[in-house]
Amino acid sequence: MTMTIRWLNYLWQEPHPATLDEIELLERQWDVQFPEEYKKVVSLHQGMTPEPCVFDVGRGTDVFNTLLTLCEDERWRVYSVRGTYQALKPHVPPGIYPFGDTPGGQYVCFDYRTTPKQPKIVLVTVETDIHPIADSFSDFLAMLHD
Repeated sequence: MTMTIRWLNYLWQEPHPATLDEIELLERQWDVQFPEEYKKVVSLHQGMTPEPCVFDVGRGTDVFNTLLTLCEDERWRVYSVRGTYQALKPHVPPGIYPFGDTPGGQYVCFDYRTTPKQPKIVLVTVETDIHPIADSFSDFLAMLHD
């Protein structure tokens, strides 16, 4: 049974859609192709928080806190995919790209290392350990629960 995800305002008072240009620019910069489902979600809900938001990882759970932003907004730089990627890049293998964060400072990321067209979803911990979460972005959204 998949639950419907409600996206709640988090960074801004109003929805702040990402543009197709912003999405395509990032794809070119990172030389990746984002999953269609992610493009749809980020184009409507960047900077927002999902409900339900809990996901299973290993033997425990974590919380998908914020869908990181593609736009450059100085006030919310710590929630930018680019800023987050620059911070993570020296600590993770090539092919790992963040799209979300957790309240504990961990990152939900695309993992393009083995599947360039259909990235897996992983959690990068504060210790920069990498834990598998889901086989695709759609599977990740479908597993969110209360």
